[in-house]
Amino acid sequence: MKRRDFIQQSSLATLGSVLATGTVLDSFGNPMAKKRLAVVGTGHRGLGFWIKPVLKNYGNLVEYVGLCDINPGRAKYAAESAKLSCPTFTNFDQMLKTTKPEVVIVTTVDSTHHEFIIKALEFGADVITEKPMTTDEDKCKLIMDAEKRTGKKVRIGLNYRFGSFMTGIKEVLESGRIGKITSIDFHWYLNTYHGADYFRRWHRLKEKGGTLLVHKSTHHFDLVNWWLDSDPEEVFAYGALDFYGKNGPFRHTNCRPCPHKANCQFHFDITKDEEKMKLYVANEQHDGYLRDGCVFKEDINIYDKMSVQVKYANGVPLNYSLTTYSPYEGWRISFNGTKGRLDASEGIPWEITEIDQATLHAKEMDQSNAKEPMDFDKITVMDNFGKYETIKVEKKKGGHGGGDEKLHDSLFAAEKKPDPLRHNASTRDGAMSILVGIAAIQSIEGKKPVKINTLTDIPILAKRPG
Repeated sequence: MKRRDFIQQSSLATLGSVLATGTVLDSFGNPMAKKRLAVVGTGHRGLGFWIKPVLKNYGNLVEYVGLCDINPGRAKYAAESAKLSCPTFTNFDQMLKTTKPEVVIVTTVDSTHHEFIIKALEFGADVITEKPMTTDEDKCKLIMDAEKRTGKKVRIGLNYRFGSFMTGIKEVLESGRIGKITSIDFHWYLNTYHGADYFRRWHRLKEKGGTLLVHKSTHHFDLVNWWLDSDPEEVFAYGALDFYGKNGPFRHTNCRPCPHKANCQFHFDITKDEEKMKLYVANEQHDGYLRDGCVFKEDINIYDKMSVQVKYANGVPLNYSLTTYSPYEGWRISFNGTKGRLDASEGIPWEITEIDQATLHAKEMDQSNAKEPMDFDKITVMDNFGKYETIKVEKKKGGHGGGDEKLHDSLFAAEKKPDPLRHNASTRDGAMSILVGIAAIQSIEGKKPVKINTLTDIPILAKRPG
């Protein structure tokens, strides 16, 4: 089966043209003004995923007019590192009034997203926010109400949808090859390199990241919502902290002064990372944030193993798990259907040639925009009473299988392309992705199933709107 091109070319006639110099002209031949962007949250994600790549690839279309962070040193370093001349702020309201951005990019601690999204909308700016949109159902409602009230728009950085592998799965499912989908098994494995890192950072605290069922799993739940084109209806879950935190044999505040570093397999030597040293360590005096925190700290209060069952409004059950201390990083998914079955996986060591976990993670997060294929991902389809077929999907370079670049294109490129597979995520999509995780947390704590419609007034649909 040959993968069809899911994004078709469209004309620039109504949007202007681009000169050899990179200047964008309107339909009358006049230079078009650059879109005014501001960023709140200038940590590694804000700088490495948004500020630098967007400036590099769309600098003829956008300009950064302000950066804001509670840590003045981080904001200053981010501006210097990206070679920006714009002012930096610690006060978000002041940045809005001073710089008057048209678009605000929110990359702060998850539990504060709603505060900056709502203020930006009320100021009159559109918003791009990192996933998850927010961390609980009340904040979610506040965001959606503000979007409706102001008429401005919020886009969610759900980049996994755009990846070539995930798109290939979507195309096979939509082709009807396995018939009507009847059930899904989906298992995600974070290794002792990447998974452990969440327990060093602010993500280790439920009150800041909403647990990994919200911060991380929102990616995975959004993929299933998108693949099925149906809303989650009911959730039942188990979760526990069995490996990190209080379970460790010893602990300290952070890795640099730790007396146990010689015996700790999780010792993280941040001094070997020049940018993290400049971004975080050099600015600890401003807010006390330790980027190399101990994975065995007593204050860790999130789960490190999670198992979730989701019933969708179209009748499909999802069996999902997330493990954060696997020896390898990867995932497996299986779709059962009335005509057959689809299987796909990524990162399983005995199925690939590259098994160094640090290298794998670096490749996944690489923001390179090189277009040539690295290899192929494989989707296996087997018909009932038939033979199996392997469908090869060209693997793209760049973060998340090329998904990062395509997400950025959808947000910033002058040429707006058709979106036949509905990659672009709205606030409704963002809400449904986090509500599964929020319901899972409530299920774990209450030891009972949780219906999604008890958390939101969004209609739960068996067939999602296009």
